Amino acid sequence: MRSELRLALPAGYRTQDVLAFHGRDAEGLAEQVSPTGLRKGVLLGGVPVVLEVAFGADAARCTVDADGDVAQVLPAARDALLNILGLRIDPAAFAAFVCDDPVLGPVVARQPGLRIVQSATIFEALTWAIIGQQINLPFAISLRRTFIGLAGRPHASGLWCYPEAQDVARLTLEDLTSRKFSRAKAETLLRFAGLVADGEVALDRDRPVGEAVEELLAIKGIGPWTVNYALLRGYGYPDCSLEGDVAIRTAFHRLLGGEERPGIAATEKLLARYAPHRTMAAAYLWASLADSPS
Repeated sequence: MRSELRLALPAGYRTQDVLAFHGRDAEGLAEQVSPTGLRKGVLLGGVPVVLEVAFGADAARCTVDADGDVAQVLPAARDALLNILGLRIDPAAFAAFVCDDPVLGPVVARQPGLRIVQSATIFEALTWAIIGQQINLPFAISLRRTFIGLAGRPHASGLWCYPEAQDVARLTLEDLTSRKFSRAKAETLLRFAGLVADGEVALDRDRPVGEAVEELLAIKGIGPWTVNYALLRGYGYPDCSLEGDVAIRTAFHRLLGGEERPGIAATEKLLARYAPHRTMAAAYLWASLADSPS
């Protein structure tokens, strides 16, 4: 069953950023991109759903194609669309905040309108953070593809859907470790999925962020970097502090100079100057690594 939605896009919306984020897996198992749109497969309430987006000049025309009752999944599908289109955080407030900042002000001026593109669901953001931690991006993408193939399900269209907690919790340790997952990474994924599936961990965007952080940090194998990355990519929290991220530290080193990359404590102090907009600061620090001043 299908349903149509229209989401307004702000002036200067950066379509190419969204397409680049969702097109990182060249094999296109669960995401497919074209010059004018994208298709994303995800399980929502146990139902395989494909979210199809066609970009227009001022709006995204979105189709929700469900292998089941589309009305049942429509609220979650709309929520997921806001995430994957990067419509949670308005970057204008950060641009105004740093207009006179000597470090990030020039970066924002060169790349106005940058947005935080998110995973479709909080569960996807957290599992992706666990999968990708401390490994290079190509290997992480390969593991993610394997993960989807093991726990996800195909939509009637053939596109695979990113799994939910119940699907992952059914896997065994051997399912993952026999396919290049480290034992520690596999154990953390299964532990986390089991807690969510059993209702012991709640992934609720509306709960106080402090409660969510405390609950996640209590899970063995999940540390501050994973939690902050999930707050950014899953919850859309505007003030994530990613001082443990190597790329963030590298970006500061490039922008500030000096003999060596700042350590975690020094990076935390550097990020503090951008509170309560540290999420957008992270986005621009990442972007600065590929930015060439004119």
